[in-house]
Amino acid sequence: MFKSVVFALGLAASVLAQNIQIGGPAEFASITAGSNITVEVDRPDSLTGSQEVAIVIALNSCSGHPDNSCASFDVTQDLGHILYSGPYDPEFHQGAGLPNKPPYQNFSVQVPSNLPAGEAALTVSHFSLVGAGPFPFFEVKNITLTVA
Repeated sequence: MFKSVVFALGLAASVLAQNIQIGGPAEFASITAGSNITVEVDRPDSLTGSQEVAIVIALNSCSGHPDNSCASFDVTQDLGHILYSGPYDPEFHQGAGLPNKPPYQNFSVQVPSNLPAGEAALTVSHFSLVGAGPFPFFEVKNITLTVA
């Protein structure tokens, strides 16, 4: 029994080490419809082997939902406008004058010109293969932005 508990904890730790974070833009940052923004997707370094498969970056207006708020509905169930769908290859970017950051990749995407003003959910869906098995790992992260 003890071995199975230790194994389960180790598996959970390896999965948590594969989690991505949205490094930019910042939560509640102001963006403009029709403009380009840079989305930074961070993935903490890990000793557990993994193979990145893909990510999808999407932007969904929260207008029309209760209180025109992203908090009023499950943003993971409706991605909205797909801004990027494809490979994800995070890398270290180190050197003089660069901040100490985990591996990441930047994506330059265009905000749809018809996106209404107000809150919008920026969602990053991430799929990878983890471990020697490997086993599939899928997660969705999101932040709220303000469309000016």
